[in-house]
Amino acid sequence: MSLFESLFSPGHSIAWSFLSQYPHLFDALSSIHSFILSCPKDGLREIAENIWVGDDAVIAPTALINAPCIIGEGTEIRHGAFIRGNAVIGKYAVIGNSVEVKNAIISDEAEVPHFNYVGDSILGYKAHMGAGAITSNVRSDRKAVVMHLPEGDVFTGRMKVGAFIGDRAEIGCNTVLNPGSVIFPDASVYPLSSVRGFVPASCICKADGTVVSKR
Repeated sequence: MSLFESLFSPGHSIAWSFLSQYPHLFDALSSIHSFILSCPKDGLREIAENIWVGDDAVIAPTALINAPCIIGEGTEIRHGAFIRGNAVIGKYAVIGNSVEVKNAIISDEAEVPHFNYVGDSILGYKAHMGAGAITSNVRSDRKAVVMHLPEGDVFTGRMKVGAFIGDRAEIGCNTVLNPGSVIFPDASVYPLSSVRGFVPASCICKADGTVVSKR
């Protein structure tokens, strides 16, 4: 099973088929821009050049949205949100107060509600980021990102890789997901954590780095 199949179930993002073609998810990050411009826009209306929005989406007048961008049906873009472009945001999702999103895919019903940064990242169905949680996408030494996965290390060759957060994963408040982090489905990360590598499915990652299975 590929990392993509391990993280995301089908049918919860307009980008699902697009992502499924990449052996390594980080390779998809370079093509989000072209995917947005070329994908079918059924049920979406273009509210500005290369910005498409679904029915019943609510966009606060104080939000800033750069193209290209897709915002799904019923999604809320709240006060002070900054979408820097190359963003695919699913149906009934939340991009909240003072949240910054760039070059990212956020699946249906995912919530990024308060003071978050999501860059060069992919969030699964109903994934949730607590207030102040961020995806760090650049190493402090400015070297290419290496992902630490269950099967071993994977050299991405990319200077910018954020996090890959699986379906229904919970990221606690003020947590930092370091470059290339992977959070598998139904995992929970405690507040104030700093995650490197991966958190297995249905496990809890505590702030001291301890990982335990959910009961």
